[in-house]
Amino acid sequence: MTIARGSDDHPMAEINITPFTDVLLVLLIIFMILAALDVPPGFQKQFAPPPRQREGQPTSLHQIDIGISRSGRITIDGTPTVFRTLYQDVAAAVHAHENRRGYTKHIALLADEDAAYDTVIRVLDAARQAGDDDVGFVTD
Repeated sequence: MTIARGSDDHPMAEINITPFTDVLLVLLIIFMILAALDVPPGFQKQFAPPPRQREGQPTSLHQIDIGISRSGRITIDGTPTVFRTLYQDVAAAVHAHENRRGYTKHIALLADEDAAYDTVIRVLDAARQAGDDDVGFVTD
């Protein structure tokens, strides 16, 4: 704080707010960076706890395996399908797994790293249309 003499010889107090503004701007930038780092990735999912094993039942549940090859070939539980019937085939697989003991509606998506992105999106959309949002990406 500096005290300056005005034209009428009375003391006048002046505050320089430039350093204060600089500190606030630096803090704002730091908080913006930290907030951007805290954003979760797009495909984050809470995993359900594993089912308890009952006597006489298998320890693992059968899931729906959907494979996408580099060339765009799609298989559902080992059976090839085409884009024309993809939505119906995924819905049929989800429905078949709903009604069988020891089966789960979880979809394991096994896509080749060179598979077309739009093919993966179509499979995800087909799963959503079938009422199944429990999709996991299987990686090496």
